[in-house]
Amino acid sequence: MVHFFEDFDEKQGWFTSDSRTVSELDLSTFAALTGDFTALHTNEEYARQTVFGQRIAHGALVFSLSIGLTTQMRLIDDTLLAFHGVNALRFVRPVFIGDTIQVAKRVIERKEIDPSRGVIVFETKVTNQHSDTVLMYHDKLLLKRRS
Repeated sequence: MVHFFEDFDEKQGWFTSDSRTVSELDLSTFAALTGDFTALHTNEEYARQTVFGQRIAHGALVFSLSIGLTTQMRLIDDTLLAFHGVNALRFVRPVFIGDTIQVAKRVIERKEIDPSRGVIVFETKVTNQHSDTVLMYHDKLLLKRRS
């Protein structure tokens, strides 16, 4: 189903994604892709000595995975014009290798730009397998309006 700007409002409640388990390969690939080989993410011996007691996923990796899970929800496939911004980004808890994450989104604001487009602001929460929030943010998406 195609969702245009007009199809979203603040009364809809939460949309939820499928879940995804964060793997060793995810951390290794992300480190190689970005060049971020920070020891907390890549060195088990170092990470054991930290407050976390083990390696954790990069915050930017978890954010990126949340974008992918959102895309798989197919809320805005054909109507997305641009990722317009992100605010209030907070890394609440660490994500460990083997954690399973899920995304929940709800509309918190709508702003008409012109007759052809508008901005939807979502409150987005990423939770782990224990239903603990690990990441939260407000993402602004520029969407097509109905003709």
